Amino acid sequence: MLSDTPPAAHAATSSDLELPRPGRLVLSAIMSLAESFGLPVAGYLGGAALAGRTSGMIAATAVVWLTAAVRRVTSRAVPGLLTISALVLTLQTILVIATGSELFFLLQFPLANLALCVLFARTAPTHRPLVAQLAAEVVALRQPTGRQPGLDRFFRQATWLWAGIFAASTVGMGILLATESAGAFLLFTTAATVGGVAAGTAASALWFVRAMRQSGLRVRFGAPA
Repeated sequence: MLSDTPPAAHAATSSDLELPRPGRLVLSAIMSLAESFGLPVAGYLGGAALAGRTSGMIAATAVVWLTAAVRRVTSRAVPGLLTISALVLTLQTILVIATGSELFFLLQFPLANLALCVLFARTAPTHRPLVAQLAAEVVALRQPTGRQPGLDRFFRQATWLWAGIFAASTVGMGILLATESAGAFLLFTTAATVGGVAAGTAASALWFVRAMRQSGLRVRFGAPA
């Protein structure tokens, strides 16, 4: 049940977690995913249609860095998901330009997953695990003002979970790259990526609900996006 107290004031006195109202929540997630993935994909498709695969990679990388620059100027902060997209795309583009071969073009996929594994693992033992940052940026989750050991532990462990998912994806893609044709590799890689992300998201959501119950927390809708 929503309170008449303004969300900003309520956050200072409540131990509940706050999310925007469902409509704003969906809009926030869509906008975050659009700028981090949608715009680079559009850039790649446009560049590839005009001048081939390498130009598509360059266009995608240029679009994501331009988006990051705009965010930096307008909000003085670059979202973590956008930063991840920029770093991974830059790595992939450098690899494609430097080699120009089909083998190294395919190698970008396991290397991108390895980079994601390192990014998640690097923040997992810190006070700012990447999953906590992404939850705040993608769905505008506002945590309680007081320290919540159970919630902190969840974010660290969930960050390790995603590091493990990307590590497993790296190994699996490496095996596929060595044993399958290019077409089969791309097909299996797409299926494994979608399946891994879906499974990881479901596991994280269930884990989050369990952590909330153990910590005695609730989610209140109505925080500003």
